[in-house]
Amino acid sequence: MSKRSKANNRKQDALDYHSSGRPGKIQVLPTKPTQSQRDLSLAYSPGVAEPCLRIAENPEDVYKYTAKGNLVAVISNGTAVLGLGDIGPAAGKPVMEGKGLLFKIFADIDVFDLELDTKNVDEFVQIVKALEPTFGGINLEDIAAPLCFEIERRLKEEMKIPVMHDDQHGTAIISGAALMNAVEIQNKKLDEIKIVVNGAGAAAISCSKLYLAIGVKKENLIMFDKDGLLHHGRTDLDDIRRQFFTDRTDVKTLADAMNNADVFIGLSAGNVVTPEMLLTMAKNPIVFAMANPEPEISYELATATRPDLIMATGRSDYPNQVNNVLGFPYIFRGALDVRATSINEEMKLAAVKAIAELAKMPVPEEVNLAYNARNFKFGKDYIIPKPVDSRLITTVSSAVAKAAMDSGIARKHITDWDAYREELIRRLGKEDKLMRSISGKAKSEPKRVVFAEADNYKILKSAQIVRDEGIATPILLGNKEKIKELMLANDLELDGVEIIDPLNGTDNSAKYAEFLFKKRQRRGITLFDAKKLMRNRNYYGAAMVQFGDADALISGLTRNYAATVKPALQVIGTEPGVKLVAGMYMMITKNGPVFFGDTTVNVNPDAQELVDITVLIERSVKQFNIKPRVAVLSYSNFGSNEGAVPEKTREAVKLLHEQYPEMVVDGDMQANFAMNPTLLKDNYAFSSLNGAPANTLIFPNLESGNIAYKLLQEIGGAEAVGPILLGMNKPVHVLQLGSSVREIVNVVTIAVVDAQTKGALRKDW
Repeated sequence: MSKRSKANNRKQDALDYHSSGRPGKIQVLPTKPTQSQRDLSLAYSPGVAEPCLRIAENPEDVYKYTAKGNLVAVISNGTAVLGLGDIGPAAGKPVMEGKGLLFKIFADIDVFDLELDTKNVDEFVQIVKALEPTFGGINLEDIAAPLCFEIERRLKEEMKIPVMHDDQHGTAIISGAALMNAVEIQNKKLDEIKIVVNGAGAAAISCSKLYLAIGVKKENLIMFDKDGLLHHGRTDLDDIRRQFFTDRTDVKTLADAMNNADVFIGLSAGNVVTPEMLLTMAKNPIVFAMANPEPEISYELATATRPDLIMATGRSDYPNQVNNVLGFPYIFRGALDVRATSINEEMKLAAVKAIAELAKMPVPEEVNLAYNARNFKFGKDYIIPKPVDSRLITTVSSAVAKAAMDSGIARKHITDWDAYREELIRRLGKEDKLMRSISGKAKSEPKRVVFAEADNYKILKSAQIVRDEGIATPILLGNKEKIKELMLANDLELDGVEIIDPLNGTDNSAKYAEFLFKKRQRRGITLFDAKKLMRNRNYYGAAMVQFGDADALISGLTRNYAATVKPALQVIGTEPGVKLVAGMYMMITKNGPVFFGDTTVNVNPDAQELVDITVLIERSVKQFNIKPRVAVLSYSNFGSNEGAVPEKTREAVKLLHEQYPEMVVDGDMQANFAMNPTLLKDNYAFSSLNGAPANTLIFPNLESGNIAYKLLQEIGGAEAVGPILLGMNKPVHVLQLGSSVREIVNVVTIAVVDAQTKGALRKDW
């Protein structure tokens, strides 16, 4: 497929993402009950009059009775949108919605995005200023320089709520933290380093100002724009850029400036720095090449040229990504929580120092898990935290809030900092963070995944996505002509992907058949039968995994569950010591992940089989770096009802307590008691699950588990990730009939991580 077709395909994926279902990426949801007439009369007329009157008497009560205190406006006029330039306010709206999404998922801040059709400073300021009663903070976004400087300056002067232009200050704060740590690692001093800044836009100006604030000497910083060096002879520059004029007469070009420089800061364009320039820099140089998508010099070329350098980029596929998401959600979170009247320099510097210090602390296992690393450690390849680090919200937000209080601009004071940090953790919950973490781990070590039903559009689309995302290397099983026709008809980019048609026989067919025959010859399978079975894609795919010709198998989209599991069991079998397999769903809810099992395999397990299922699921939950809290469910609570189901679940819990005393498990119990700690404590204070909701639910039979997850998925709005097949000796995962492309991609991601885990265990053995 041509590069043009490939690019068109990616563009269509982006368009489909934004237009499918409900257009856009964000929505408004009620936070109070609205089911009854009484609810509605309290929400609106006549009940709404009471908070209105209270706010009229005391304007500060607006924070008590409305969402103002957790509401930020993301405002742009579309004049400097990402790398797209002046595309206008409407065209910039998808970016503003995306920024709102980041605010929500990283800091639980609600956002209204506002796109203003004006390039006039006075008009822009007048509109935003008039919105002050609505919002707790203003995030200015994608406004071209020099307008952005004047707009932000005036709004900060004229408004009494936090205002920040993230394009300026976000990059400055994150790169400032990175610079502090890089200087320390390279045994340099901030007040001695010589810095070359290439780029003189909003971000570059703000970065340079912040570097001066943390200790860099102004005479040691020189700046270039697209027209060359900023010096006193230039008459084409505004007052803001004139602040960075240099008196040096020995510098004419960027190459001149790089000679003996300690630091290069790039906020310009790709590939403007050459290896020759790097070679002239001082010993142990620092290079922040932050142009996107192409850095000023590629990471590979830079590190090969100067092994002694520390490098950061704006890209996620290299170490030390300077990513604004490390800052703006948490800066606004801290500012909102103390009702700061602005975001001042003290708060920005507090954020810089907090981010820098966090990189020096031991890294949580969840971060290592996300990047499949043994242990991130402060050093040349880890100078700033990773975006998935859940400590950012507590560390940065607390530092910003305290700085606001200490500098006298906080209207609300925090006295119990431990309680505040706990509140921040509860705000975030887990939601789909776990899936993002799992995806990151998968990408760190992609595996070969066999797709047994490749003559299906959804399978092929999923294969393209996991290849494009770097999650897996797909291997396609099916009729080659039909697969290629589907690829062509749907403009799918899968050139070079291996396609195998077991029906026609392959070089490995005889070997695979011989293996199956020897394994199953005393279970009624002849060699002729084995050869025939190896023409079946599920048998052939399982054999590929068994022989190490692939790492995982995905199937089941068009076949019933048993037809997919049976071949895998016959060819691969269960893990040593495992008596049965089980199916688990990870339900991504607004309160975090909840694991359901068994939902797909065992129809009516007895007490011992429930024990075996629980052990499999509890062990799997631990692999996601989550401490399992297991509830064995029934229609009874600790013997309150008799019957076959309560009796076997009580027996299963008894056996679990005897055989696995370290496991946090209880039952028999009803689902509402398992998920409601207050209800459980009030009625059954003796339960070992008291204190927090269960996160792992064991159902007494397939019927109840299957019904529960499908109801929660369709009515409760949870995302179902799975089914995850547990107990197999090698990774095999079976899709549900009719799974969506997103669901298939999620299962493939789980399969890759499963393959990584099983491979690591075998190496340990």
